[in-house]
Amino acid sequence: MIEPHAPAPPGSPPSWGGPCGPEAPARLPVRPAVGRFLVLAGVFVCAACGLVYELELVALASYLIGDSVTQASVVLSVMVFAMGLGSLAAKRLRGLAAAGFGALEATLALVGGSSAMVLYAVFAWTGGWGGLWADGPRVLLVAFSLAIGVLIGAEVPLLMELIQRVRRQDPGGAVADLFAADYVGALVGGLAFPFVLLPFLGQLTGALLTGTVNAAVGAALVLGLFRRDLTRRARWLLLTANAVVLALLATATVLADDFERAARQAVYGQDVRVAVRTDVQEVVLTGDTDGRPLDLFLDGRLRVRGSDERRYHEALVHPAMNGPHARVLVLGGGDGLAAREVLRHPGVRRVDVVDLDPQLARLARYDPGLSALNEHAYGDARVHVTTGDAFHRLRSAPSATYDVVISDLPDPSVTASTKLYSQEFYGLLRRVLAPDGRLVVHAGPVSAHPRAFWTVDATLRAAGLPAAAYRVGARDPGGLAPGPDRTTGTRSAPRGWGFLLAGRTLPVLRLDPVAPRPRTLTPGSLARDARDAARTRIPGLPPSTLVHPRY
Repeated sequence: MIEPHAPAPPGSPPSWGGPCGPEAPARLPVRPAVGRFLVLAGVFVCAACGLVYELELVALASYLIGDSVTQASVVLSVMVFAMGLGSLAAKRLRGLAAAGFGALEATLALVGGSSAMVLYAVFAWTGGWGGLWADGPRVLLVAFSLAIGVLIGAEVPLLMELIQRVRRQDPGGAVADLFAADYVGALVGGLAFPFVLLPFLGQLTGALLTGTVNAAVGAALVLGLFRRDLTRRARWLLLTANAVVLALLATATVLADDFERAARQAVYGQDVRVAVRTDVQEVVLTGDTDGRPLDLFLDGRLRVRGSDERRYHEALVHPAMNGPHARVLVLGGGDGLAAREVLRHPGVRRVDVVDLDPQLARLARYDPGLSALNEHAYGDARVHVTTGDAFHRLRSAPSATYDVVISDLPDPSVTASTKLYSQEFYGLLRRVLAPDGRLVVHAGPVSAHPRAFWTVDATLRAAGLPAAAYRVGARDPGGLAPGPDRTTGTRSAPRGWGFLLAGRTLPVLRLDPVAPRPRTLTPGSLARDARDAARTRIPGLPPSTLVHPRY
């Protein structure tokens, strides 16, 4: 809450301008009306920059750490709390409003502008060390949220003091003007981040550019409009501080591409072959040169390891293909590897692949390494690729359309996937299944997250789809990883994967006797996989819904 303007208490420090105290009108180089407009314009820009810093932290933390709901909650709650602390602390600077605001904006520009780069550096170079270092990005996220929140919160009392010194008005009117400029600026910053900064500049350069604008506007407002309130020493200190901040941000901007390449190599290894930022996610392909197996990363998470992916995809697809399978729907699976396994079965007439990212499907079709791994599945005339959200795609699909549905999606511990593991989503899948159709769901690692796995089972049953559970171990401990471990934060892959084969009636776990025998799966191993999964069962779990997610 902004306090009404009041005279400074006895003993408060004088303005750096000398004889004029905080009650004296500012000696402006322009008319008061123009000065008031310039202060409100500065409020507008600073508010936009502040919200960009906030959104940048949320986006980068969700990408690096995972679980976007948790990261957004941490950033927002810590930042709002810190803004209150900053407002209280700024009360002591009201007598130094102009100089204090100038120093504040220079510090905020440096901290906020560099936050994305520092957070990414810690994740890239220390994230794999384990131990206490595994929590480094989380600790740094809280530290940046706290620091930026304090600095943003301190802006308001100082700006209130400055706008009153330009032209005195009733406190209610001053608060209304200040908040109007602040909220409109926040709107512009909130829209500029996802629609301009992120797609055209990226996370690192976008944050650095925002810091540059923040520093330039803060310095221009104080040194241009309120320079007569400052002593000669104060002017030189502020000018030097802002010049140093702008030089640091400019240098970081120039080196951002080199830094990102070095950080990417630290995360993914030295043999990064493809690295693109699509409209949906970051896609990185490594290996597939000099005999090294191909690895596919999506938003920093290892999704496919060429040395072990066949165990996953054969276990995902082949049990579901035992029965009628002329019409098959693959949800996710933009890499084409699930479609590859489907096409091994005789009698398949149509395969519909629905993936959110069109550029991943394009890579799967044209990249030499990935297309060779999926055996050019997208070149088969029976395969039809549709891009879009699976939930919305199913709402418009006719009833009883598919004999088999293969849900090759990131496991439910990834927040963006939670709605695709809900009772409502499985109700849509039940509607599009033929009466004797089967649905197979990748439900995450059973041993690492048994509660999440059996919650998927409970959710399927609540939607009228009883399921048989089985799990498959990974020979390569770095096999296909649907997401980071929620408890440790590490990027290592699980040592196995859990699946649920469901239908309107409980299906029997068997392999198609007509299809070619899988390389990594036998009837005996499938029966053992089912017994292993059954031993981990957690009974009595409630289903997950859109309004009450339980993963």
